[in-house]
Amino acid sequence: MTRQATVLAVDDEATNLQLLRQVLQDQYRLLFAKDGARAIELAVNEKPDLVLLDVMMPEMTGYDVCRVLKANPATAGIPVIFVTALTDANDEVDGFEAGAVDFISKPLSPAVVKARVKLHLSMVRMEELRASRLAIVQRLGLAAEYKDNETGLHVIRMSHYARLLGIAAGFDEQEAEDLFIAAPMHDIGKIGIPDSILQKPGRLTPEEYLVMQNHPTIGAHIIGQHEGGMLAMAHDVALSHHEKWDGCGYPNRLAGEDIPLAARVVAVADVFDALTSVRPYKAAWKLDDACTWMRGQRGAHFEPRLVDLFLDQLPEVTQIMDKWAER
Repeated sequence: MTRQATVLAVDDEATNLQLLRQVLQDQYRLLFAKDGARAIELAVNEKPDLVLLDVMMPEMTGYDVCRVLKANPATAGIPVIFVTALTDANDEVDGFEAGAVDFISKPLSPAVVKARVKLHLSMVRMEELRASRLAIVQRLGLAAEYKDNETGLHVIRMSHYARLLGIAAGFDEQEAEDLFIAAPMHDIGKIGIPDSILQKPGRLTPEEYLVMQNHPTIGAHIIGQHEGGMLAMAHDVALSHHEKWDGCGYPNRLAGEDIPLAARVVAVADVFDALTSVRPYKAAWKLDDACTWMRGQRGAHFEPRLVDLFLDQLPEVTQIMDKWAER
């Protein structure tokens, strides 16, 4: 059963709260407050999905309440719609600066109230679904990394690097978001590689290395063929992230622009993180050494343009390194 969304209505006038009750009670679980302090208490304790907030109230205005909610990490993500008789454009500016997502004008129109509440709750639901999808994908990537003696922080860092580089390379907002979600699945095919090879402490034999080279094909098979969108990108990334610009990669020895752009971007992000991270068989490289090596692979392992764009983003790259560092 779908969870019923909770709406907190805040107004110092009982007649306004009664009208909101009549309009919304059939569709939502409702909470009510007649002053700012009670509204904040309910928001913290009940975690409503949406707040309908009057502006002109005694002691604490709606703007004051909204600022308090947005300053608290526990309530900052709750969307706030101001319900007000104020009509001046500056009032709306003040409201948006306080953190509101919308305004509903008084006197209230039931149809408008229903439509605005439904719209913003659907946006909350979309964000929840996006967050859940990302979490599932990251955990799929983590499954492969655990099998390969790596950590979940690797897939988080490299997915951030990939999005950063994708934007620099010309991806639009949706493409960059798809890449961010697809990148953690780049090594999902390692699930199909025997542990005796994947976790071998020493150098692989030529025969073992050939088996290891099957993981991109396995990963692409796991993800499957898709017409477009994030999963189609994930398929390309899984299959082609070990291809090299000069045609010496695997599994299909693609070269240059025959390699999908998303896979070329992920190759840069993946290798850079591998160089600058501790592994059971090596220490983390210093940043300058890793950058020097990456420059040396322009036109060989990597597309030259992507190396240049990535190194141009070093301040942002180091911020990601610091934020998601191994502890």
